[in-house]
Amino acid sequence: MQPDQADALVLALRSAARELVERRSISDLERALSQIVAVAVDTVPGVDGGGITMVENGHITSRSPTNDEIRKLDDLQAELHEGPCISAVEYPPDDGVVVAQDLTGPPDAERWPHFAPQAVAHGYRSLLSTQLSTNGGIRAALNLYSHAANTFDESAPTTAGLFGLQAALLLYGVNHVQHLGQALASRDLIGQAKGILMERFRVTSEQAFRMLVSSSQNTNIKLVEVARWLTETGVHIPDDTGGGRPQPWGKATDWLASR
Repeated sequence: MQPDQADALVLALRSAARELVERRSISDLERALSQIVAVAVDTVPGVDGGGITMVENGHITSRSPTNDEIRKLDDLQAELHEGPCISAVEYPPDDGVVVAQDLTGPPDAERWPHFAPQAVAHGYRSLLSTQLSTNGGIRAALNLYSHAANTFDESAPTTAGLFGLQAALLLYGVNHVQHLGQALASRDLIGQAKGILMERFRVTSEQAFRMLVSSSQNTNIKLVEVARWLTETGVHIPDDTGGGRPQPWGKATDWLASR
């Protein structure tokens, strides 16, 4: 990589990170992913479009593609379980970068025999995928597509790898913020449920929490779902004589009364 290319890359990455933070989009996963893809497409020479492949709940999905054709190709790779992006996510090389220089012929057309001809039919002949994963983090890959063959020169894998590292950190931050928000929301929900129980049964905060835990264990319903059901039901708490949906509160009060 030439010094001027390296400088331009660093500036692009800093600008992307700054924009994400300033716009607070680090708390918005979709917006953050779109920013990552847009800067990558602008930074790597010869790239005509891009997207992100991500493993979510055991399923491979396409996120933030720059156009419908790329979404179709990302989805196609997931369906076939074949292609550069699948290799980058599932079987990444040491540097995390997988390059297909020309999908019309060997070795790329032979390496991905089902995906390659369909990518060419959609107008894309070369593709570079770089892993966007950190240890214990999200499994994903950034996919950069080009209409031309042999688009990626010797510096492209290094450039994409550097960008991929920065993108992985941003993606990890987004995921961390998202989970933190979910945890805070769950905590607030449990707090509201405790307040209802404290008022309804004249118990302490600790006793109310023990009621929720006992109810969760006795009914095999997650604690946060028990709390959500209670807050949605309101102050009136039915007993176990009702029909239909599970109503754990009688068991919880019996358990508390025995203490």
